[in-house]
Amino acid sequence: MPSINILETPHIYELTAPVTNSKLPVLVFVHGWLLSRHYWQPLVQILKSEYQCLIYDARGFGESQVTLSPSQSTIENSRISSIALEHTDDLAETQCNHQSMTATESGLNNSQDYSLNAYADDLKRLLESLSIDRAWVVGHSLGGSVALWAADLCPEIIQGVVCLNAGGGIYLKEEFERFRRAGQKLVKFRPRWLPHIPFMSLLFSRMMVARPLELKWGRQRIVDFVRADEQAALGALLESTTEAEVHLLPQLVSRLQQPVYFVAGDKDKVMEVKYVNHLASFHQLFMSGESNVSTIPNCGHLGMIEAPNEVASIIAQVLDKHGEMPRK
Repeated sequence: MPSINILETPHIYELTAPVTNSKLPVLVFVHGWLLSRHYWQPLVQILKSEYQCLIYDARGFGESQVTLSPSQSTIENSRISSIALEHTDDLAETQCNHQSMTATESGLNNSQDYSLNAYADDLKRLLESLSIDRAWVVGHSLGGSVALWAADLCPEIIQGVVCLNAGGGIYLKEEFERFRRAGQKLVKFRPRWLPHIPFMSLLFSRMMVARPLELKWGRQRIVDFVRADEQAALGALLESTTEAEVHLLPQLVSRLQQPVYFVAGDKDKVMEVKYVNHLASFHQLFMSGESNVSTIPNCGHLGMIEAPNEVASIIAQVLDKHGEMPRK
């Protein structure tokens, strides 16, 4: 499998063959937390005949594993622990300031930074390495937030964004604290023998979805769950759910000049439709009176494998609206 080294981390990717009309943008897919590039395959199979498609494993997830020296690992563990502390007003202010700094200014290189901005910078470097100068980015869940940050970081490359099962912008202190505690426990308890427990694939095939998935997806979810780098998993979770970061997201959406669309599952319990609508409401499309939210019936949090045909149809309609359809 091809890979590109980005700041000392090999990024595994798959890029489909170019289509006849080379002027069309490349469709770039960004996976969510504790997942990998594999979940985009059903969508890619539908869309690759008309668009070149890029899927990749984000740093620390799937096969894009981080390699830190012992000293870097010690520093990183200390840094992540400090983020996990209960927030005070002073800490919140510090985090706000951190968000306005680049990785270089904060004294960290990208391989030590698990913020949304850092993952967006990884994506920018990947696109530049592959000489992709026009793209639409489709991001799932946490990957949707990364896609939004990337659109802000490199508007000359990213022409538009589709967020799938992604939204937010409302900080509910108690709920977020519960979510963070649960996430930390989840990441800490991932024994390597987990995939070998009978019926575990069945359990994972039913989590966060409206209808049970094929067992192969349950098996894939276990593999990705166990494989994810602990520091990356904790860092991405903790840094993306601070009060400062959550409140920055609507500001980011409001200043994006590119079109941004949202796709929700009506039975998504992780990112409920009301939170998707909330974040979408800050974009200029919504404010101009145009609907930029689509809701898929009987769909949970994994729209790309629960309803790939519906998601592909929505993406095609969005691209058609903006003149990005193949010539017949």
